[in-house]
Amino acid sequence: ATETKIDNSMSSEKESNQSFAFCERLKLLRPDGKTYPTDCANTENMFRIIQSIPSPNAEPFKLWLAKVGYERVQEIENPELAAERARQYYRDLGYDEKWIETRIQTIAIRGQLTDEWRARGVQEGLEYAILTAEISRATFGLVPAEHKSLKGLNRENLRDHMTDIELIFTMLGEEGTKREAIDGDAQGFEENKEAAKKGG
Repeated sequence: ATETKIDNSMSSEKESNQSFAFCERLKLLRPDGKTYPTDCANTENMFRIIQSIPSPNAEPFKLWLAKVGYERVQEIENPELAAERARQYYRDLGYDEKWIETRIQTIAIRGQLTDEWRARGVQEGLEYAILTAEISRATFGLVPAEHKSLKGLNRENLRDHMTDIELIFTMLGEEGTKREAIDGDAQGFEENKEAAKKGG
């Protein structure tokens, strides 16, 4: 989550109160070694705060948010645009075409699996993370956090740092999990957890 201290100098009390409605007060450590209550916001609410700021300085951010929102609407109408944007993103990072196509396939397989989980009563968030860890443990002998540590990663996306072979095994594990869930008509978290172990 993005954390920041919100400046109290809004142009009006009403706008200031509106922005603070998106915040949560957390105790954060300051350079002096003490913790102070600080107004914080997650990424989504930070965007809402930016949209509510009347200052011309916020205008470039608002234009960027509008552009990203428009692109997202385009991708909903034409999913191929999302795939092509992803390809271009990886090209810009220097990945070769073979790796990129494998990575795009992993995204598609993952989407099919999470669609299946959703239809079978698995809750997004923690339950998805646990099932993903079970697949990874069965496939690689490591949960994702251990796999990231092995690669020296911190907040980076693990799959963006996998080799072609690792991506292929990831796809096989997730495709196997999906088939186990379908064949066994797994319902709810616990049954899908068993499917994840078998699939991985």
